Amino acid sequence: TIQIMKDFMANGRFSRGVEVIADASLAFVGNIDQSVNQIVNSSDYDLFQPLPPQFDLAVMDRFASYIPGWEMPKTSSAYLTNDYGFITDYLAEAFHYQLKHSNRYEEVSSRIQLGDTVEGRDEKGIKKTVCAFLKILHPEDSPSNKEFEEYVAYAIENRRRVKEQMNKRKPDDEFAMIDLSYFNEEGKEIVVYCPESKSAEATQNPIRTELDKKENPQPKKETAKKETKKDQPKDQEKEVNKKPELKEPELKEQHISILYGATGYSYESLICPYLEGAKELTIEDPYIRSNHQVHNFVRFCESVIKAPALRKINLITSYDEFTPLEELQDKLGEVKQSLLEIDVKLNIDLNTKMHDREIRIDNGWIIKIGRGLDFYQKPGGWYEIGANDLSQRKCLETKIDIFKQK
Repeated sequence: TIQIMKDFMANGRFSRGVEVIADASLAFVGNIDQSVNQIVNSSDYDLFQPLPPQFDLAVMDRFASYIPGWEMPKTSSAYLTNDYGFITDYLAEAFHYQLKHSNRYEEVSSRIQLGDTVEGRDEKGIKKTVCAFLKILHPEDSPSNKEFEEYVAYAIENRRRVKEQMNKRKPDDEFAMIDLSYFNEEGKEIVVYCPESKSAEATQNPIRTELDKKENPQPKKETAKKETKKDQPKDQEKEVNKKPELKEPELKEQHISILYGATGYSYESLICPYLEGAKELTIEDPYIRSNHQVHNFVRFCESVIKAPALRKINLITSYDEFTPLEELQDKLGEVKQSLLEIDVKLNIDLNTKMHDREIRIDNGWIIKIGRGLDFYQKPGGWYEIGANDLSQRKCLETKIDIFKQK
């Protein structure tokens, strides 16, 4: 259950027999047993103390924001009203309905500039929090630079609060980069602190717990190896010590002819080996317009985003007078929004005069597929083998050329 939760918190999806994708977030509400002042000035306690022991550091690192509940006033009669009010469930549903199709990630990514101490999950958490502020506070416009900096500073504070607690728990310095910062409009770097712990030495410079070194079976194993080697001939000893050299498979230019009905050709097996070090790829295919062709493009994206460095996909496609253009734009818009959630930007260019089909990768490789992405046969039924796994799907006849740009 914890592993499923980790996958969901990191990617918004998890697999349990079939892959499940959802648009929900997880929020944890709880009470701390000591005062905030006691916790931040203690080496033994932290703000994650009430969490169950199954919530390890990997779970905590996926928290985008720790909101300081102690700063919120307790409910009293002074906050009651004689007018109408919204039940929180209704208000949440209204926000969800109004904002579910809006995505401010691209706007935030283009405006925000974070410091070098901000690592991968820090950046993702900060950006998500700022996106939430923009959705609710600026549903139809953009904030001023001053407002935007205020949102960024608060998002960084809430993420720093998470990292400070992990840094207190970790015996090494894996989470020691807690001085998260951003650059303001004038280009000045601003380090953001949590007000409750800014002057707390136990939180800013926690004492490292020494690792347990009581048992170390390694020397015994080494002695046993030496004793065994005494009885071995020298030539045999050399063979034992010789380590096999592991070589990465060499990428080469190739021409592939796929016959009608052939299987074993998925986007992942054909394209992913050539994505090493790639940050951007461009796909030109005039036929990403009908329903099954858009599905093919989604599967293509699911394959290529497994390349860890990839951050940008450019799609150039076409349409004709029979294409339901508004419907196509909605579908591709959903793909774009989904990719933004995992920090991959999709640019879409509709060009009615294009005919070529090729995939260009910024590391120099070019892949030309005669039929474009649509080289699979329609399955006889959606319950047969190959309906979901493209490596088992029968293909149409096509040719593929893979070569390096000189």
